[in-house]
Amino acid sequence: MVSYKDLGLVNTREMFARAIEGGYAIPAFNFNNMEQMQAIISACVETKSPVILQVSSGARKYANQTLLRYMAQGAVEYAKELGSAIPIVLHLDHGDSFEICKNCIEYGFSSVMIDGSHLSYEENVALTRKVVEYAHQYDVTVEGELGVLAGVEDDVKAEHHTYTQPQEVEDFVKRTGVDSLAISIGTSHGAFKFKPGQKPEIRLDILKEIEKRIPGFPIVLHGSSSVPQDIVAEINHYGGKLKDSIGIPEEQLREASKSAVCKINIDSDGRLAMTAAIRKVLTEKPDEFDPRKYLGPARDKLKELYKHKVINVLGSDNKA
Repeated sequence: MVSYKDLGLVNTREMFARAIEGGYAIPAFNFNNMEQMQAIISACVETKSPVILQVSSGARKYANQTLLRYMAQGAVEYAKELGSAIPIVLHLDHGDSFEICKNCIEYGFSSVMIDGSHLSYEENVALTRKVVEYAHQYDVTVEGELGVLAGVEDDVKAEHHTYTQPQEVEDFVKRTGVDSLAISIGTSHGAFKFKPGQKPEIRLDILKEIEKRIPGFPIVLHGSSSVPQDIVAEINHYGGKLKDSIGIPEEQLREASKSAVCKINIDSDGRLAMTAAIRKVLTEKPDEFDPRKYLGPARDKLKELYKHKVINVLGSDNKA
């Protein structure tokens, strides 16, 4: 058993309380490798933002759970080295079983998500409650989910949206004891959220109704990449074939972050930024074979993207 506190990490409880009071959202950036972690930490140190390092089940398989634990500990020390001991959370994204949540807690995660949204309501309540009871023994915070987001992210796949029902949230929060709640109000996973001609729109009316029922309770938005069209165009210019890639407008995310939405997940935008930078280097320098020469620019582009998100979308700069 490894305590996240021994790794220098924090849970989300105080972080979310401050975000709700301050009208901003905490960035939750997914990472799978060293370059992504470097970009996230350097961006958040330079903007003086707290941050949630997210690990999906796919990332655990790809990077190895032991390495991820030490990378998170390294992230804490790296932030200090860069000049600011910003609050850092290590969070399991879309855990789908009690076993994976338990395992992550034992490996030093300070926060876990149990996603029972694929189950019936009562099964979701029971599973979420079981995870909460275990996690809270170790002061680990838990995120639950009501509603289903369409799209694809690693092992998480759904064909259609199921909007969160406001009338269920109060009962769910009370019976499960969760610390935060992921809701479905129009965001979706992946880079292909909407098709040309569609008008991407977050259902702020549902969000407001949920806020009325559980005032001051931390709300989470998944699938909140905006899929910048200039980056998509750059990928396609250098040989990519990303057609009809459209995301959530950043101004809608900024509006949501001023409410009880205190955690916004961004993954696909980072993947797109890195891919654009790598494609550019390999196209312009086809004789290049040193990974540092294309992963370095990818890291730099990702860092700039995340600084933009922190300052202009989430409003979490200078909140560390």
